[in-house]
Amino acid sequence: MALDAILQAFVTLNGLATSPFVLLVLAFIGAYLGSRVVEVIPYTRRIIERREAQAAAAERD
Repeated sequence: MALDAILQAFVTLNGLATSPFVLLVLAFIGAYLGSRVVEVIPYTRRIIERREAQAAAAERD
C-alpha cells in the first residue's frame, strides 16, 4: 500500500513538472526552505557567523 502511494506521488509530480509555472513555484519553495534549514543547522550557522564576523572586521580596518 505504501508503495502505491509513493508511486502515485511520483506520477503526480511528473505531471506537474511539465509546467514551467509549477517548476518556478517549486524552485521558490525549495530556495526558501533551503535558507531556513541552513539557519537551523548549527554547523552552517557557525560558518555564517564566522563569515559575518570576518566581513565586519574587514569593514573596521
